[in-house]
Amino acid sequence: MISSIRDQIPFFEEMTQNETKIELQSVEGKTGMKFLVVDDERDVEMLFLQKFRKEIRSGLIELEFTFSGRDALTRLQNTQPPDVLYIFSDINMPGMSGLELLKKVKSQFPQIQVSMISAYGDDDNYDRALKSGAKEFFTKPIDFASLKQEMLETLEES
Repeated sequence: MISSIRDQIPFFEEMTQNETKIELQSVEGKTGMKFLVVDDERDVEMLFLQKFRKEIRSGLIELEFTFSGRDALTRLQNTQPPDVLYIFSDINMPGMSGLELLKKVKSQFPQIQVSMISAYGDDDNYDRALKSGAKEFFTKPIDFASLKQEMLETLEES
């Protein structure tokens, strides 16, 4: 049985105290890079805001949240050119799945990087995500040190 994100928060708080700190530091000339998080579990928003509070407060990154693939696509289409640099999307969502969103984003907005997040680390989802253009694949519970490293690399490349 998979627990909700809310049940995992004590684990993440403990992990923060014990993990090697990877801090997103200012990258010369780079501020306010926008990342979009797409997940039908609304608790994910609170978790990401907690984990990236320093980077948000410093103005290094901006996080936006949508709770369905359809809402994410609408959000991107309503801002021309899109101001989102990177999307982190759950795979299993009602309506449009994360894999469907990935295909549409890569088709309509090829400059936006997309990584998939899934509670299931199965080979099928992993292979389908990477073949469809995903940059990375993260499993839940999320390893935020790896996620921060991915964000840092993205900021340095842009």
